Amino acid sequence: MSMFASPRRLREMGVVGMNQRNNTIIGPLNPRSLYPLVDNKLKTKLLATEKGIPTPALLGALKTQHDLKGLADVLAPHDGFAVKPAKGSGGKGILVIASQRNGMFIKANGQELRVDDIRRHITNILSGLFSLGGAPDVAIIEELVRPDPMYENLSVEGVPDIRIIVYRGFPIMAMMRLSTRASDGKANLHQGAVGVGLTISTGIAVNAVQFNHTVREHPDSGADLMSIKIPGWADLLELGARSADATGLGYLGTDIVIDRDRGPLLLELNARPGLAIQIANGVGLAFRIREVDEIRPRYFRESPHERIHRAMTMFN
Repeated sequence: MSMFASPRRLREMGVVGMNQRNNTIIGPLNPRSLYPLVDNKLKTKLLATEKGIPTPALLGALKTQHDLKGLADVLAPHDGFAVKPAKGSGGKGILVIASQRNGMFIKANGQELRVDDIRRHITNILSGLFSLGGAPDVAIIEELVRPDPMYENLSVEGVPDIRIIVYRGFPIMAMMRLSTRASDGKANLHQGAVGVGLTISTGIAVNAVQFNHTVREHPDSGADLMSIKIPGWADLLELGARSADATGLGYLGTDIVIDRDRGPLLLELNARPGLAIQIANGVGLAFRIREVDEIRPRYFRESPHERIHRAMTMFN
Protein backbone atom coordinates (compact mmCIF):
# COMPACT_ATOMS: atom_id res chain seq x y z
CA MET A 1 0.00 0.00 0.00
CA SER A 2 1.58 3.25 -1.13
CA MET A 3 0.80 6.61 0.44
CA PHE A 4 1.35 8.07 -3.07
CA ALA A 5 -1.29 5.91 -4.81
CA SER A 6 -4.02 7.69 -6.75
CA PRO A 7 -7.47 8.16 -5.14
CA ARG A 8 -8.90 5.64 -7.59
CA ARG A 9 -6.26 3.07 -6.71
CA LEU A 10 -6.83 3.62 -2.99
CA ARG A 11 -10.57 3.01 -3.46
CA GLU A 12 -9.81 -0.20 -5.35
CA MET A 13 -7.67 -1.30 -2.41
CA GLY A 14 -10.52 -0.63 0.01
CA VAL A 15 -8.72 2.19 1.82
CA VAL A 16 -11.05 4.28 4.00
CA GLY A 17 -10.30 8.00 3.97
CA MET A 18 -11.09 10.55 6.64
CA ASN A 19 -14.25 11.89 4.97
CA GLN A 20 -15.62 8.40 4.45
CA ARG A 21 -14.77 7.45 8.01
CA ASN A 22 -16.47 10.54 9.46
CA ASN A 23 -19.55 10.60 7.23
CA THR A 24 -20.44 6.97 6.54
CA ILE A 25 -19.02 5.12 9.56
CA ILE A 26 -18.62 7.33 12.61
CA GLY A 27 -21.66 9.52 11.87
CA PRO A 28 -24.26 6.72 11.74
CA LEU A 29 -22.69 4.41 14.35
CA ASN A 30 -21.31 6.71 17.06
CA PRO A 31 -23.95 8.93 18.72
CA ARG A 32 -22.29 12.12 19.93
CA SER A 33 -24.03 11.74 23.28
CA LEU A 34 -21.73 8.76 23.96
CA TYR A 35 -18.47 10.52 23.11
CA PRO A 36 -17.78 11.66 26.70
CA LEU A 37 -17.43 8.01 27.70
CA VAL A 38 -14.30 7.71 25.55
CA ASP A 39 -13.10 11.33 25.21
CA ASN A 40 -12.66 11.53 28.99
CA LYS A 41 -10.14 8.99 30.29
CA LEU A 42 -11.48 9.25 33.82
CA LYS A 43 -15.02 8.40 32.67
CA THR A 44 -13.61 5.56 30.57
CA LYS A 45 -11.80 4.13 33.58
CA LEU A 46 -14.88 4.36 35.79
CA LEU A 47 -17.03 2.71 33.10
CA ALA A 48 -14.50 -0.09 32.63
CA THR A 49 -14.41 -0.71 36.38
CA GLU A 50 -18.20 -0.89 36.46
CA LYS A 51 -18.20 -3.46 33.61
CA GLY A 52 -15.40 -5.56 35.06
CA ILE A 53 -12.88 -4.61 32.38
CA PRO A 54 -9.32 -4.44 33.79
CA THR A 55 -7.41 -1.14 33.50
CA PRO A 56 -4.26 0.31 35.11
CA ALA A 57 -5.08 1.27 38.70
CA LEU A 58 -6.15 4.85 39.35
CA LEU A 59 -3.82 6.45 41.91
CA GLY A 60 -5.38 9.88 41.96
CA ALA A 61 -7.48 12.45 40.11
CA LEU A 62 -6.59 16.14 40.51
CA LYS A 63 -9.32 18.59 39.57
CA THR A 64 -8.24 21.93 41.05
CA GLN A 65 -5.10 23.82 41.99
CA HIS A 66 -5.97 23.16 45.61
CA ASP A 67 -5.54 19.42 44.99
CA LEU A 68 -1.89 20.03 44.10
CA LYS A 69 -1.01 20.86 47.70
CA GLY A 70 -0.92 17.18 48.57
CA LEU A 71 0.81 16.05 45.36
CA ALA A 72 4.07 14.97 47.02
CA ASP A 73 2.18 12.70 49.41
CA VAL A 74 0.18 11.16 46.54
CA LEU A 75 3.31 10.38 44.52
CA ALA A 76 5.67 9.29 47.31
CA PRO A 77 4.48 5.64 47.65
CA HIS A 78 4.75 4.89 43.93
CA ASP A 79 8.05 4.09 42.26
CA GLY A 80 6.54 4.67 38.80
CA PHE A 81 3.35 6.22 37.46
CA ALA A 82 1.80 8.03 34.51
CA VAL A 83 0.18 11.48 34.59
CA LYS A 84 -2.42 12.08 31.88
CA PRO A 85 -4.96 14.74 30.89
CA ALA A 86 -8.42 13.19 31.10
CA LYS A 87 -9.49 14.87 27.86
CA GLY A 88 -6.18 14.72 26.01
CA SER A 89 -5.66 13.16 22.59
CA GLY A 90 -2.81 11.98 20.43
CA GLY A 91 -0.56 11.29 23.42
CA LYS A 92 -0.29 15.01 24.25
CA GLY A 93 0.33 15.87 27.89
CA ILE A 94 1.22 12.35 29.02
CA LEU A 95 4.12 12.25 31.49
CA VAL A 96 5.56 8.86 32.40
CA ILE A 97 7.79 8.45 35.46
CA ALA A 98 9.72 5.18 35.49
CA SER A 99 11.24 5.44 38.99
CA GLN A 100 12.16 7.67 41.94
CA ARG A 101 15.67 8.25 43.24
CA ASN A 102 16.94 10.61 45.96
CA GLY A 103 13.79 12.69 45.87
CA MET A 104 13.88 13.01 42.07
CA PHE A 105 11.44 11.54 39.56
CA ILE A 106 13.13 9.73 36.66
CA LYS A 107 11.66 9.49 33.16
CA ALA A 108 12.36 6.46 30.94
CA ASN A 109 14.99 8.47 29.04
CA GLY A 110 16.86 9.23 32.27
CA GLN A 111 15.71 12.84 32.62
CA GLU A 112 15.26 13.87 36.25
CA LEU A 113 12.29 15.95 37.41
CA ARG A 114 11.47 17.58 40.74
CA VAL A 115 8.03 17.43 42.27
CA ASP A 116 7.64 21.09 41.30
CA ASP A 117 8.19 20.12 37.64
CA ILE A 118 5.37 17.60 37.89
CA ARG A 119 3.19 20.13 39.69
CA ARG A 120 3.81 22.61 36.86
CA HIS A 121 2.90 19.97 34.28
CA ILE A 122 -0.34 19.17 36.08
CA THR A 123 -1.17 22.89 36.25
CA ASN A 124 -0.90 22.95 32.45
CA ILE A 125 -3.23 19.96 32.25
CA LEU A 126 -5.80 21.61 34.51
CA SER A 127 -5.70 24.78 32.39
CA GLY A 128 -6.67 22.77 29.29
CA LEU A 129 -3.34 23.06 27.48
CA PHE A 130 -3.61 19.47 26.21
CA SER A 131 -7.38 18.95 26.16
CA LEU A 132 -9.71 18.79 23.20
CA GLY A 133 -10.88 22.34 22.50
CA GLY A 134 -8.69 23.76 25.27
CA ALA A 135 -11.38 23.23 27.94
CA PRO A 136 -10.35 22.99 31.63
CA ASP A 137 -9.32 19.44 32.39
CA VAL A 138 -8.64 16.87 35.11
CA ALA A 139 -5.23 15.25 35.66
CA ILE A 140 -5.33 11.53 36.36
CA ILE A 141 -2.46 9.56 37.86
CA GLU A 142 -2.28 5.87 36.98
CA GLU A 143 -0.07 3.02 38.08
CA LEU A 144 2.84 2.42 35.73
CA VAL A 145 2.33 -0.48 33.36
CA ARG A 146 5.30 -2.84 33.45
CA PRO A 147 5.54 -4.58 30.07
CA ASP A 148 5.83 -8.32 29.74
CA PRO A 149 9.53 -9.28 29.37
CA MET A 150 8.83 -10.77 25.92
CA TYR A 151 8.31 -7.20 24.62
CA GLU A 152 11.45 -5.79 26.24
CA ASN A 153 13.29 -5.11 22.96
CA LEU A 154 10.24 -4.06 20.97
CA SER A 155 9.70 -0.64 22.47
CA VAL A 156 12.09 2.11 23.55
CA GLU A 157 11.36 4.43 26.49
CA GLY A 158 7.73 3.31 26.57
CA VAL A 159 5.25 0.44 26.74
CA PRO A 160 3.99 -1.19 23.53
CA ASP A 161 0.24 -1.22 23.09
CA ILE A 162 -2.17 -2.98 20.76
CA ARG A 163 -4.91 -1.09 18.96
CA ILE A 164 -7.94 -3.08 17.85
CA ILE A 165 -10.60 -1.56 15.61
CA VAL A 166 -14.04 -2.87 16.59
CA TYR A 167 -16.88 -2.43 14.08
CA ARG A 168 -20.43 -3.27 15.15
CA GLY A 169 -19.00 -5.44 17.90
CA PHE A 170 -16.55 -7.34 15.66
CA PRO A 171 -12.76 -6.80 15.79
CA ILE A 172 -11.78 -6.14 12.16
CA MET A 173 -8.19 -4.85 12.23
CA ALA A 174 -5.33 -4.64 14.72
CA MET A 175 -1.80 -3.35 15.10
CA MET A 176 0.89 -3.18 17.74
CA ARG A 177 2.32 0.30 18.34
CA LEU A 178 5.95 0.46 19.44
CA SER A 179 7.51 3.59 20.85
CA THR A 180 10.86 4.84 19.59
CA ARG A 181 13.36 7.54 20.48
CA ALA A 182 11.85 9.59 17.67
CA SER A 183 8.41 9.33 19.29
CA ASP A 184 9.82 10.23 22.76
CA GLY A 185 8.48 7.00 24.24
CA LYS A 186 4.92 7.63 22.96
CA ALA A 187 2.99 5.02 20.97
CA ASN A 188 1.57 7.45 18.42
CA LEU A 189 2.47 6.72 14.80
CA HIS A 190 2.38 10.36 13.72
CA GLN A 191 5.09 11.10 16.31
CA GLY A 192 7.41 8.39 15.01
CA ALA A 193 6.24 5.18 16.68
CA VAL A 194 6.31 1.94 14.69
CA GLY A 195 3.01 0.33 13.68
CA VAL A 196 3.03 -3.45 13.26
CA GLY A 197 0.00 -4.90 11.50
CA LEU A 198 -1.41 -8.03 13.17
CA THR A 199 -3.70 -10.68 11.76
CA ILE A 200 -7.11 -10.89 13.40
CA SER A 201 -7.03 -14.67 13.08
CA THR A 202 -3.76 -15.30 14.93
CA GLY A 203 -2.17 -12.08 16.22
CA ILE A 204 0.89 -12.58 14.02
CA ALA A 205 2.80 -9.68 12.45
CA VAL A 206 2.19 -9.17 8.73
CA ASN A 207 3.78 -5.77 8.07
CA ALA A 208 5.43 -2.86 9.89
CA VAL A 209 5.79 0.85 9.15
CA GLN A 210 7.40 3.97 10.57
CA PHE A 211 6.56 7.39 9.10
CA ASN A 212 4.55 5.46 6.45
CA HIS A 213 7.64 3.55 5.25
CA THR A 214 7.96 -0.21 5.57
CA VAL A 215 10.43 -1.49 8.17
CA ARG A 216 11.32 -4.99 9.34
CA GLU A 217 13.39 -4.14 12.43
CA HIS A 218 12.84 -1.76 15.30
CA PRO A 219 14.83 1.39 14.39
CA ASP A 220 16.45 1.64 17.84
CA SER A 221 16.71 -1.89 19.25
CA GLY A 222 17.06 -3.81 15.99
CA ALA A 223 14.41 -6.32 17.12
CA ASP A 224 12.87 -8.45 14.36
CA LEU A 225 9.33 -7.09 14.00
CA MET A 226 8.17 -9.90 11.72
CA SER A 227 8.68 -12.45 14.51
CA ILE A 228 5.95 -10.90 16.67
CA LYS A 229 3.14 -13.22 17.71
CA ILE A 230 0.83 -12.17 20.54
CA PRO A 231 0.08 -14.99 23.02
CA GLY A 232 -3.47 -15.26 24.30
CA TRP A 233 -4.64 -13.32 21.25
CA ALA A 234 -8.31 -14.29 21.55
CA ASP A 235 -8.39 -12.79 25.07
CA LEU A 236 -7.24 -9.41 23.73
CA LEU A 237 -9.86 -9.46 20.96
CA GLU A 238 -12.56 -10.28 23.49
CA LEU A 239 -11.40 -7.42 25.73
CA GLY A 240 -11.76 -5.10 22.74
CA ALA A 241 -15.24 -6.38 21.90
CA ARG A 242 -16.38 -6.10 25.53
CA SER A 243 -15.12 -2.52 25.67
CA ALA A 244 -17.12 -1.63 22.57
CA ASP A 245 -20.25 -3.19 24.08
CA ALA A 246 -19.74 -1.20 27.28
CA THR A 247 -19.72 2.12 25.42
CA GLY A 248 -22.51 1.44 22.91
CA LEU A 249 -20.33 2.81 20.09
CA GLY A 250 -20.43 1.01 16.75
CA TYR A 251 -16.95 2.03 15.58
CA LEU A 252 -14.19 2.16 18.15
CA GLY A 253 -10.44 2.01 18.61
CA THR A 254 -9.47 0.07 21.74
CA ASP A 255 -5.91 0.43 23.07
CA ILE A 256 -4.68 -2.47 25.18
CA VAL A 257 -1.41 -3.02 27.04
CA ILE A 258 -0.04 -6.28 28.43
CA ASP A 259 1.26 -5.89 31.98
CA ARG A 260 3.82 -8.41 33.21
CA ASP A 261 1.78 -9.13 36.35
CA ARG A 262 -1.87 -8.39 35.47
CA GLY A 263 -1.98 -9.38 31.81
CA PRO A 264 -4.09 -7.44 29.24
CA LEU A 265 -5.37 -4.06 30.45
CA LEU A 266 -7.57 -1.54 28.66
CA LEU A 267 -5.54 1.65 28.33
CA GLU A 268 -8.00 3.94 26.54
CA LEU A 269 -10.74 4.13 23.90
CA ASN A 270 -11.11 6.29 20.82
CA ALA A 271 -14.34 7.11 18.99
CA ARG A 272 -12.36 8.54 16.05
CA PRO A 273 -9.40 6.16 15.65
CA GLY A 274 -6.79 7.13 13.06
CA LEU A 275 -6.57 5.43 9.71
CA ALA A 276 -2.84 4.63 9.64
CA ILE A 277 -3.71 1.13 10.85
CA GLN A 278 -4.50 0.38 7.19
CA ILE A 279 -0.93 1.26 6.18
CA ALA A 280 0.46 -0.86 9.01
CA ASN A 281 -1.55 -3.85 7.77
CA GLY A 282 -1.26 -3.16 4.05
CA VAL A 283 -5.01 -3.69 3.84
CA GLY A 284 -7.98 -1.33 3.54
CA LEU A 285 -10.79 -1.27 6.09
CA ALA A 286 -13.61 -0.97 3.55
CA PHE A 287 -13.63 -4.65 2.56
CA ARG A 288 -13.78 -5.83 6.16
CA ILE A 289 -16.51 -3.37 7.03
CA ARG A 290 -18.52 -4.68 4.08
CA GLU A 291 -18.05 -8.28 5.24
CA VAL A 292 -19.43 -7.45 8.67
CA ASP A 293 -22.37 -5.53 7.16
CA GLU A 294 -23.28 -8.59 5.08
CA ILE A 295 -23.39 -11.19 7.87
CA ARG A 296 -26.68 -12.41 9.32
CA PRO A 297 -28.38 -9.97 11.73
CA ARG A 298 -28.59 -12.57 14.49
CA TYR A 299 -24.79 -12.68 14.70
CA PHE A 300 -24.77 -9.13 16.02
CA ARG A 301 -26.63 -10.40 19.11
CA GLU A 302 -23.99 -12.99 19.92
CA SER A 303 -21.74 -12.70 22.96
CA PRO A 304 -18.33 -11.01 22.63
CA HIS A 305 -16.73 -14.45 22.89
CA GLU A 306 -18.77 -15.76 19.96
CA ARG A 307 -18.25 -12.63 17.88
CA ILE A 308 -14.48 -12.59 18.20
CA HIS A 309 -14.22 -16.24 17.17
CA ARG A 310 -16.42 -15.50 14.17
CA ALA A 311 -14.15 -12.58 13.29
CA MET A 312 -11.08 -14.80 13.60
CA THR A 313 -12.48 -17.04 10.89
CA MET A 314 -13.47 -14.09 8.67
CA PHE A 315 -10.25 -12.06 8.68
CA ASN A 316 -6.61 -13.08 8.28
